[in-house]
Amino acid sequence: MRLGIFGGTFDPVHLGHLLLAECCREACRLDEVWFVPAAAPPHKSGTPITPGRDRAELLEFAVAGAREYRVSRVELHRAGPSYTVDTLRQLRAERPGDELHLLLGADSLNDLALWREPAEIADLARIVAANRGRAAATVPGSVAQALGPARLARIQFVEMPAIDISSREIRERVRTGRSIRWMVPRAVEAAIAERGLYRRPPVEA
Repeated sequence: MRLGIFGGTFDPVHLGHLLLAECCREACRLDEVWFVPAAAPPHKSGTPITPGRDRAELLEFAVAGAREYRVSRVELHRAGPSYTVDTLRQLRAERPGDELHLLLGADSLNDLALWREPAEIADLARIVAANRGRAAATVPGSVAQALGPARLARIQFVEMPAIDISSREIRERVRTGRSIRWMVPRAVEAAIAERGLYRRPPVEA
């Protein structure tokens, strides 16, 4: 199976996430795409986030009925920081016959050199970077140095329409009583309202 892995906080999932996943799925001919919500994102250490169960369930609502999409709780079930390299190692051990593709926004690719074991990430999975709009995309020098020349061929750029939506904006709009219609799937919008999510900032545990 050609399997796409799309990790993130997804607090909450929005149409930009879904469009990125679909553009990568189509361009890379992926059999499935798994959304992997992080339990403890290393780059957001100390920042309060919505409980993982809620974020995963919102993802389930977002992809309901789309047979190529799944939500994996592999990071929610693992203690400690949610490092991508650990997730890929676990999936490689569990699914040795699958070809893994790590889906990223091109902005996340810019930070890849700062991630834990970036070269090992590129060995475990092909890296698919979605470039918003038609601006030329390149591999930053820091990333090229961290991966080494031989691994650069394992990076593929995929073009997607520019869409300016962020989870932070959605949380702020809900908190201030503004509409998030057409920014998230209708089922996600309804679940956020029903559960009272984002009406006030989450409290750090």
